[in-house]
Amino acid sequence: MDIGIVGGGIAGLSVALALSQRGHRPRVYERGAGPTTMGAGVTLWPNAGLVLDELGLLPDIAAVGGRPMAMRRLDPAGNALGGIDITLLDRLMGYPTHTILRRDLLAVLLDHVAQAGIEVVYGHRAVAIDLDDAGRAVARFDNGAAIRPDLLIGADGRMGSVARQFVAGENAPVYQGFVNWIGVASGAGALVDDVAIQDYWGIGERFGCVAVRPDLVYWAAAEARPLSAAQQGDTDLRAELLDRFGSWAGPVSRIIQATPAQALRLIAVHDLEPLPVWSRANVLLVGDAAHAPLPTSGQGACQALEDAWHLGRCLDEAGASLEAALQRFTRIRAPKTAQLTQQARGFAQGLFATDPEVCRIRNQQALAADPVQHVRAMAAGWGQGLEAGGARPQG
Repeated sequence: MDIGIVGGGIAGLSVALALSQRGHRPRVYERGAGPTTMGAGVTLWPNAGLVLDELGLLPDIAAVGGRPMAMRRLDPAGNALGGIDITLLDRLMGYPTHTILRRDLLAVLLDHVAQAGIEVVYGHRAVAIDLDDAGRAVARFDNGAAIRPDLLIGADGRMGSVARQFVAGENAPVYQGFVNWIGVASGAGALVDDVAIQDYWGIGERFGCVAVRPDLVYWAAAEARPLSAAQQGDTDLRAELLDRFGSWAGPVSRIIQATPAQALRLIAVHDLEPLPVWSRANVLLVGDAAHAPLPTSGQGACQALEDAWHLGRCLDEAGASLEAALQRFTRIRAPKTAQLTQQARGFAQGLFATDPEVCRIRNQQALAADPVQHVRAMAAGWGQGLEAGGARPQG
């Protein structure tokens, strides 16, 4: 099958690989002039590890990523608020967790895409999708090019997705009340003591830092703000960060200072309302175009990879019926991703509460939670739908 994929990010490239391995002929159309560099880093939890393993990517991910052993929650003074044992989660789910810079993940994907002979065409921004007289979708690009593949996959992100507009009509991103500053810190010496995830909870504020190596850390700071105050403008981002977070405990201040000022970004964080329908005619949504949970889900990249795994299987199982394959894919994927979107919103509401008493109770509840039960719940939720993938418990 000839397949056109609009969008060359994590979702588009992983779908291309999964479908190429099953004998299809994908081609990727990316709006940018080269590989996207947006974002700092991602945590690839064990559900992503399963997909990476089946795509043959896991050794390369391990070579450039980190293996976190724990996630620790703390308050701004450094007092413990509990956490999870990531090694236990990995054993329960049968695959490893990796932390990785987004640019390194994309480099691995692009290397394997090139090895598979999949063409990635840059400088193609989709501006419209319509139907020809035969009812087949035609994607039109800003450079005048147009494509009519057998299957058109929209992997063009959460903000301004042309594919989502075609499938679902107007469905604007929803601002969820907070901003993220993001960056990547590196140093000649260690910035943190070990390879772990450290999550500091304040009052209406958060600072999360994720080690790839002790001397390489990606991070996100966050603050509750109205949308009218969420734009970057001419603000000195480093000075603003140090003013808000410089007195917080642990490595927070040195991580901010070890991040190049020109690499800092401020993002108004949006998600999308869950969709009941992900396809129209021969157009299918995947990745953030279909489901774009808040970063508080920890599952954005993981769910894009799951899309790739499931879509390949659905096309195989449906045989010659493309419509049946797309409907089956949506039935499998929509409930899980909708649940993750809602869970992420609920978590964000607690994280960015601005009432000190509400935050005190939140912290008490986090500290009192059973860490083993928490890990088991994570494994059950994130493993949903992957039971046929051959999970292999690790020692």
